[in-house]
Amino acid sequence: MESQNTIRNLQKKLTEKECSCTELTQQYLDAIAEKNGGLNAYTLVTAQTALEAAKKVDEKLARGEALGPVEGVPMTLKANISTKGLETDCCSKILEGYKPVYDAAVWQTLREQGAVLLGKCNMDEFAMGSSCETSCHGGAKNPHDLSRVAGGSSGGAASAVAGGLAAYGIGSDTGGSIRQPASFCGIVGLKPTYGAVSRYGLIAYASSFDQIGPLTSCVEDAALLFDVLAQKDPRDSTCVGARCKAVPNLQNSLKGKKIGIAAEYFDGLREGVQTALEQAQSVYRSLGAELVPISIPEIKYALPVYYILACAEASSNLGRYDGIRYGRKAEHYTGVNDMIEKTRSAGFGKEVKRRILLGTYVLSAGYYDAYYKKAQLLRRKIRRAFQTAFTACDFLLAPTVPMTAFPEGFSGQDAVETYQTDICTVPVNIVGLPALSVPCGCDESGMPVGMQLIGKAGREDMILNAAYQYEQASRG
Repeated sequence: MESQNTIRNLQKKLTEKECSCTELTQQYLDAIAEKNGGLNAYTLVTAQTALEAAKKVDEKLARGEALGPVEGVPMTLKANISTKGLETDCCSKILEGYKPVYDAAVWQTLREQGAVLLGKCNMDEFAMGSSCETSCHGGAKNPHDLSRVAGGSSGGAASAVAGGLAAYGIGSDTGGSIRQPASFCGIVGLKPTYGAVSRYGLIAYASSFDQIGPLTSCVEDAALLFDVLAQKDPRDSTCVGARCKAVPNLQNSLKGKKIGIAAEYFDGLREGVQTALEQAQSVYRSLGAELVPISIPEIKYALPVYYILACAEASSNLGRYDGIRYGRKAEHYTGVNDMIEKTRSAGFGKEVKRRILLGTYVLSAGYYDAYYKKAQLLRRKIRRAFQTAFTACDFLLAPTVPMTAFPEGFSGQDAVETYQTDICTVPVNIVGLPALSVPCGCDESGMPVGMQLIGKAGREDMILNAAYQYEQASRG
């Protein structure tokens, strides 16, 4: 991990004239040219866009003006975040060649602040997957071991940040798609409270679960990006913006803080993950925090609830891909229905088809009450269970994933076991809470382990501070 490539360090280089923004950007572009063939992190490299942005930053520095919070720092976006005039294909054949006519809210904010976009990153097709292997471009590789996956669905962005091909990435998290690859690649990944960051321009998977957030090499960068991106946006009716500021609260003491340890999160962990988390808990004790054993039995419902509701929303959201409005279209057909059928059959990958079929099934007349309605009721029950848990503690500590990065091809062998890797991440998407994954050591084979911190709604400041305190203490 290129931990010296933090936003603060890179901006210091620019302001102290160690290098120009153009030179810095070119260094990243050269690294992409050298390493991306092995990592497959980028599906689109936007060298011209990056160098044009860098030139503007150099002109600003030449005038002696101060830089904004993220200005001049080379970064990347997941391939489901709309960028005007730049291909945004969601790593699906059905959106091949699609160039949006507008920018997503998060990219508009970053572009206006002088961020330097190096390119778009690989992902599971339509963000459906836990390994990045459902991408039509092939999966992104893990920089720690090229025979292992980077995780999903934001695997390309995690691989790019961990491999030194971007200072930070912006991904999306529907059931763990930021936190799981962050854990696998040994970086920091933040999934904000639902509604904190605008989803305008994010190509939807499941609208009541999706949330945009940063993948970074340190906690401070995640806090900085949260403060920049969490703004109220009238174009997204669910977006209320941040309820707290993260960066000013990074130096708060953890003395007397109660950290909930829910037994249900710790079932079935691999030995290396268990050991790393026990050591992390010791660090928190040394920082003056109190570990409180709690139970959230409702967590056992999280996976079925997630897959029923998310797939139902996906079957609705993906109905717009019919060969008429977006992307590719079948060349030979006998009528409208035949054209739509052939377009989708050729355009969607196996995993996307599986989830659309599952979602359509649970929404169909005979099964709506048995599955969809019941899952919605259980969603409320899980939400109440977390509210109760937070009466006993300030935030929760849990594994991000029960295992470290698995070998390529693992997800093709056992789809159900691959879905199980989401077991620790989906509960917070179901209830809309903030959570982040922070590296907490390695397993016996040297692969990174991620620790997940889960906060109350709107309290990103608390979990980011807790992660920052852990990061500082474990470095020391």
